[in-house]
Amino acid sequence: MTDSSKDPQLVPLAGSERPSAPGVRAAAALPPDSPVQATVVVRRANPVAPLDGTAVPMDRAAFVSAHGATEADLDLVRTTLEALDLAVLSADPATRHVRVEGTTAAMGRAFGTDLETVTSDAPGGGSAQHRHRSGGLSVPAALDGVVVAVLGLDDRPQARTQFRSVPAAARATSYSPVELGTAYAFPPDTDGSGQTVAIIELGGGYVQSDLDAYFSGLGVGSPSVTAVGVDGAENVPGGDPNGADGEVMLDVEVVGALAPGAAIVVYFAPNTDAGFVDAVATAAHATPTPTAMSISWGQSEDAWTAQARSALDDAVVDAVSLGVTVTAAAGDNGSTDGQSDGGQHVDFPASSPHVLACGGTRLEASGTTITSETVWNDGASGGATGGGVSDAFPLPTWQQGVGVPGTAESSGGRGVPDVAAVADPQTGYEVLVDGNRTVIGGTSAVAPLWAALIARIVQSTGRPLGLAQPVLYSAASTFRDVTSGSNGAFAAAPGWDACTGLGSPDGAALLGAVAAGSGSAGR
Repeated sequence: MTDSSKDPQLVPLAGSERPSAPGVRAAAALPPDSPVQATVVVRRANPVAPLDGTAVPMDRAAFVSAHGATEADLDLVRTTLEALDLAVLSADPATRHVRVEGTTAAMGRAFGTDLETVTSDAPGGGSAQHRHRSGGLSVPAALDGVVVAVLGLDDRPQARTQFRSVPAAARATSYSPVELGTAYAFPPDTDGSGQTVAIIELGGGYVQSDLDAYFSGLGVGSPSVTAVGVDGAENVPGGDPNGADGEVMLDVEVVGALAPGAAIVVYFAPNTDAGFVDAVATAAHATPTPTAMSISWGQSEDAWTAQARSALDDAVVDAVSLGVTVTAAAGDNGSTDGQSDGGQHVDFPASSPHVLACGGTRLEASGTTITSETVWNDGASGGATGGGVSDAFPLPTWQQGVGVPGTAESSGGRGVPDVAAVADPQTGYEVLVDGNRTVIGGTSAVAPLWAALIARIVQSTGRPLGLAQPVLYSAASTFRDVTSGSNGAFAAAPGWDACTGLGSPDGAALLGAVAAGSGSAGR
C-alpha cells in the first residue's frame, strides 16, 4: 500500500505527453518496490541568446554561472523530491541534471504516472522489454517552472543506429577512411593533434586489439581512445559485428583513421531518452572541451517527447556555446525516415539547428580521384539518405535563401541535411569489427568523417568552430555539389538540397574559406 499522506499537489509538466510504445504487448504492472532511476532537468539561470555563429565560445565557468542551474533551484528540487522518498544521486549545475532514484510507487506519486513493464517494437527492428508509461507527467507544485523535463521513467529504446551493410556480392567498391580523406582533400599537414573528438554511443563497445590491428594496417599509428560510462553504461562489446558493435567500431575507426592525432573519447550511455541526453550533456561539459562531437544514433523527430527533444537540443546548445561542433547522422531511411504514415519525416538530433546534419552519397572513384558522386538511394530495402524539412524547428537564419522547401507537414522549417559524404554501403567504408573485416555504410559513417574534418580544420586555424553552419553556408562554393539522385520525396539540385545539403567536402578549400571567414564569424 502507498502512503497517501505523502501524495503531493501536482501540476502538469508541459511537453511530457508520450504515446504508447509501438507494438506494446505482454504488459504487466511493476512491483511497487522496484527501483527506478530518472533524470530531472532544471531550468537555466538565464536563457542562452539565439546562436548565429558570431559569438566567441564562452569560458565554461562563465557559461555555467550564467546559464547553468542555480543552487537555489537545485536545493529546492533536492528537498522537494527527498520529502517524497526519492534519493538524489547527483545534482550538477553545469548540465542542470538531477539524477534521482526511488521505488516505482514513489516515482509514480512524485510525477503522477503509472509504470508497467512491456515488450514493444524497437526503433531499429526486433523487440525490447522495458518500463513503460503513456500520457503526460506532472511535478510537485513547488517545482512548477523549475523542472523542465523528467526523463527515463519510461526506458524504451529511444534511438537506432544509422549504419548499413550489404553482402559482399552487392558491393561495387569500398574505401578505407584514409583513401576517403585523400579523395575529399582533407587538409594536408593536419591530423587533429591537440583536439578532442567525443563520440556518443548507446550500446555495444569496442575491442582495443581490433583498433590496434586496424590502425596499424592503415599506418596511422595508435590513436588515443578512452571510454566514459554514463548512467551505469560501459564499453561492453557484444561480439556481434551486425549489432551495436558495428556502430561503435565504425565511428571510432573513421575518426581515428582521419584524425589520428586527436584524443577520442567514447561516451557510452543506455539507449533511453535520459541516457542520450545525459551522454551529450556530459560530453559537452567535459574537460578538455571537445572540438567536435559525433552522433550516429537518432530517431524520427516526432518519435520523441517534446520535453526530451528540448532537453537534448539544450545539451547541444551548451556544447555549441562552449565551442563544440556537433555532427549527427541524417538517417538511413530516405525522406520518410522509416515512418509508415505516408508523410515525410526528418531524424533527430540531426534536425536540431544546432547540429551539423550529415547526409549520404554514393561515391565512385578512380584511385582517390572522385569520378561520380550521387545521392545515396538503394531503394526501400537497401536504404537511402535521410533529409527533408523539420516540423519541430523553424528555419534558421543561415538557411534563409537556400531553397528549403515547404511540405504538407511543414512550411519554413529547418532543412536537413547540411552536408554529406559517402554513405552507400555498396561503396562503403572498410572496417574491422569484432575480428571481422567488413564494409559498412550509412550516414553513421558521415558524422564521424565530418567530426574528423572539423578537428583538422580547428587544428589548423586554432579557433573552435562551435556552430559551424553559418561559415559553412557562406563557403558553399567550396563544396562538391551533388546534383543527381533523390531520397524519395526530394531530389538533388544545384546548391543546397534536402538530400545532400551543400554537398560533400573539399577539405583544403573549406579550410581556406573557414580561415578567411572566421574573423567575421567570430571563430
